[in-house]
Amino acid sequence: MTAKPLLRVLAGETVSPPPIWLMRQAGRYLPEFRALRAQADFITRCMTPDTATELTLQPIRRFGMDGAILFSDILILPWSMGQQLAFIEGTGPVLEPIRTAADIVRLRSGERAERMAPVMQTLRRLRDTLDAPGEIGVGRGGQTTLIGFAGAPFTVACYMVEGGGSRDFAITRGMAFSEPALFDRLIDLLIEATAAMLCEQIEAGAEAVMLFDSWSGLLPPSQFERYVIAPTRAIVQAIRAVHPQTPIIGFPRLCGVLAGRYAALTGIQAIGLDTGADLGLVATQLPQGMAMQGNLDPLCLIAGGLPLAQETRAIRAAMAGRPHIFNLGHGVLPQTPVEHVQNLVELVRRA
Repeated sequence: MTAKPLLRVLAGETVSPPPIWLMRQAGRYLPEFRALRAQADFITRCMTPDTATELTLQPIRRFGMDGAILFSDILILPWSMGQQLAFIEGTGPVLEPIRTAADIVRLRSGERAERMAPVMQTLRRLRDTLDAPGEIGVGRGGQTTLIGFAGAPFTVACYMVEGGGSRDFAITRGMAFSEPALFDRLIDLLIEATAAMLCEQIEAGAEAVMLFDSWSGLLPPSQFERYVIAPTRAIVQAIRAVHPQTPIIGFPRLCGVLAGRYAALTGIQAIGLDTGADLGLVATQLPQGMAMQGNLDPLCLIAGGLPLAQETRAIRAAMAGRPHIFNLGHGVLPQTPVEHVQNLVELVRRA
């Protein structure tokens, strides 16, 4: 069995202290990140291997995280398929909306791999760096796991159809009800493209991959089954056919009582849990030995001090004796003090 703590947990082993990494651990809370951010727009940073490699490694150098997640974005996939995309300060992502069959036809899935080539180059560089002998300051001397990722089809479709972010993605959800054949066509296209991209990430060096379904909690149970569970299962099966040993983490954010069904039916190795999940309760609903990841509130990380210590201890206690990866219930927020992240790592790693 591999010696890397995170991979040991993903294989079903209980490790104490648990491995730790944080969603959005490469981000604006780091001064070194802000310095590079000022030099280029977001897409350029994602598609420039030197820059993306450096941004991925910054939190590894500072904190010695057990997981290094590729610096990229879930919307790079539709961008690689030809959908117009821009990230606007104060607004977020803005895309040319996909609303008709003709819009879907214009997505050039055949060009995706070529446009994603710089991302794969970044992964190869990261794997070489993290596993290089003597790189004690980067990758904890070969102990850090390289994580690739993608957005799950429903969540990516939300942005593609809506044309950007939204509180409720009403247009997307409306399409799923009123034009199910059209929406199914988009989902099917995303299943194929996502599975292919994740396989390419694995071949480029990713040791585990994660599917972010950030908006899955918007769906009623029947549509959750159709647009979250079924697509995730199809992607997992496609990856398994080519890379049967690579672990897959699913993150069905805000799925509530459907977490157990998602875990049992999708074939994932680990489930990421959001801030609102009761870890102890969810644990009773999961397949035996399934790893869990999460779920500290990012606002608690901002608060620091006693609340951070108390919540960290509570999560450790709830997960005692289970395969667990310590993480947040969502991403690190920009206003997070750097020293609080360091404190968290130290708290988690105390015996």
